[in-house]
Amino acid sequence: MPKNTKVTQREHSNEPVTESVADLLSLEHPMDYKSSQMSMGLSPGSTAPVKALLPSPDPDAEDGRPAWNNKLEYILAQVGFSVGLGNVWRFPYLCQKNGGGAYLVPYLILLILIGIPLFFLELAVGQRIRRGSIGVWNYVYPRLGGIGVSSLMVCGFVGLYYNVIIGWSIFYFFQSFQYPLPWAECPIHRNGTQAVVEPECEKSSATTYFWYRQALNITSSIDDTGGLNWKMTLSLLVAWIMVCLAVIKGIQSSGKVMYFSSLFPYVVLFCFLVRGLMLKGAVDGIAHMFTPKLEKMLEPQVWREAATQVFFALGLGFGGVIAFSSYNKRDNNCHFDAALVSIINFVTSILATLVVFAVLGFKANVMNEKCVVENAEKILGYLNTGVLSRELIPPHINFSHLSSQDYAEMYAVIKTVKEENFAQLGLDPCILEDELNKAVQGTGLAFIAFTEAMTHFPASPFWSVMFFFMLINLGLGSMIGTMTGITTPILDAFKIRKEILCVVCCIIAYLLGLLFVLRSGNYFVTMFDDYSAGLPLIVVVILENISVAWIYGTKRFMQDLEDMLGFRPYSFYFYMWKFVSPAVLVVLICATVIEMAISPAGYNAWKHLTKPSLLGSDRFQSYPPWALAMAYALIVVAMLPLPIVFIARHFSLISDGSNKLSVSYRKGMMKDISNLEEQDEQRFILSKNPSEAPSPMPAHRAYLGPGGTQEMTNTNYGTSTKTGYQNIGSPESEL
Repeated sequence: MPKNTKVTQREHSNEPVTESVADLLSLEHPMDYKSSQMSMGLSPGSTAPVKALLPSPDPDAEDGRPAWNNKLEYILAQVGFSVGLGNVWRFPYLCQKNGGGAYLVPYLILLILIGIPLFFLELAVGQRIRRGSIGVWNYVYPRLGGIGVSSLMVCGFVGLYYNVIIGWSIFYFFQSFQYPLPWAECPIHRNGTQAVVEPECEKSSATTYFWYRQALNITSSIDDTGGLNWKMTLSLLVAWIMVCLAVIKGIQSSGKVMYFSSLFPYVVLFCFLVRGLMLKGAVDGIAHMFTPKLEKMLEPQVWREAATQVFFALGLGFGGVIAFSSYNKRDNNCHFDAALVSIINFVTSILATLVVFAVLGFKANVMNEKCVVENAEKILGYLNTGVLSRELIPPHINFSHLSSQDYAEMYAVIKTVKEENFAQLGLDPCILEDELNKAVQGTGLAFIAFTEAMTHFPASPFWSVMFFFMLINLGLGSMIGTMTGITTPILDAFKIRKEILCVVCCIIAYLLGLLFVLRSGNYFVTMFDDYSAGLPLIVVVILENISVAWIYGTKRFMQDLEDMLGFRPYSFYFYMWKFVSPAVLVVLICATVIEMAISPAGYNAWKHLTKPSLLGSDRFQSYPPWALAMAYALIVVAMLPLPIVFIARHFSLISDGSNKLSVSYRKGMMKDISNLEEQDEQRFILSKNPSEAPSPMPAHRAYLGPGGTQEMTNTNYGTSTKTGYQNIGSPESEL
């Protein structure tokens, strides 16, 4: 500060300073970061500072940084990011696989233990420090600044293949504008007067054939690239243009898009639910969903998959949550936001599961009736040829109106009488429960099971258009959050035009994404989905938790939250952040590593005419050595910034990333003090007791140091003023 300013003159004089300035300075939590002894074994004099989260490091936090137009836009953005395709096709699959209604119990428990607390943590640090993921973790603990870089890289990997799924949905969306739907029936080839059904389609199904052969035109293995699929290449281009237009203006454009992309899927889900409940067999599907298999709750695998789903459902570790919250006002109630968005996410998963099971219940009944008809024709043939005696058929059975119960009774009689030769008859049991137990996840659910069910809907093109338009919007909402998690840290670090950055990122991503629109591209999508995000994200989140709860300090963080929110969060969060969440995450990391070690690394390859014996089916195939190396390289590359940044900053090879923030904050403080001088000269003149003057700031509580006994506060301001100024600008000493 210049020596001739009034504030400096008073600092060197015996005149006391006004309490309002003292209150302003007290928000810094004055302490010498170089001499402070932090937890996790940091010694005095460490060059890796842990700064107070309370002061905003951005001088333009209130007037220069973009901000949400209103709270609704922000909530919709967070909901759009967290509610994605996983809610529609991952959660229902896990629910079906892991005991139906019983799966909801571990999911809810883990949502409370790790989901909401860690979501609240990310919202809080982003909102208070007002930086993207890189800036936030550089500021909290520079040695772990690699957390933000790893988040950015994972966002990049996920964005590359996630937008391909939107491209697939765009392709199906435009294919839906025709009747009948192109995947409703198998193609028929004319050979003169003879009509021949495509063998590959006849062996599988019309929807399966359309997905693998017409849409993906997939090869038989990952080794055979097959060249670009031009239809999907164009669809991917459209998808990236949509994403670019949605985020090109930052939150000013993405906030507007969220009004539609976040709300429209709920309209479609409710429409599908109402329509689905009117379908025959829908009740069977929903009853199957809510029939709990309690023995499943004792299996560790169920808890691991529930924890993973909670983890990904809220978008933890991606940086999108932090980026969105960094555009909030400092006093925004992020505690309420964390609970609200988590509840909306869970309710959406339940709603989507109801829709999926209603439709799958209808599909199961259709397929079961088809099975009954086909096997009844076989039995009639055996009766006409004398293979079976008509005495085996109960007298009340009418083949022209054969129900599932009648067929089950007839099947049981024939199986009992013809026990020795029964297998030669080739009859299927046609049990509805077996159809309902066929677990379908991911692309198989959306592009095979759902499309097959919709072919039986009245006005099937309309429902198909609505369904894939919903998938596009769900994916777009998640992609906006993913792109924000990439662009916000870059914009914070480099002052470039967001429009230019957005366009460049989308062009690069499209070119790299051409890998996924090769004819073998679906295999690479599976690889990236399995390896690029799972383990790296869990490591990122546990380091986020440790850096705040153990290095910065849970007590200090809780006190900062109280100053920021105006109330003290529940002690529940203290124990979750300090003990429970880290323990659960460590167990999750161990379980993930064990799962990767014992599970064979591979993919489901689609076999077609090159393998006549496996025509129209998919078979598990191990990755070749080069593909396996690529899969593990994704994990290594995503986590590599963590040790590199730690080592580089430990040995002072690179800047700690905080100097710019500290100088900016000091400039902002000087501007605030200058404004106070101009507004009211009398605010700097007080009696000897500062408490006699009224303060516009809330009462500031003393911070208890690491030992919890010494209050680090200034009781005699006349002797502490200079120290307070030094502490505010203390990081400048490294400039």
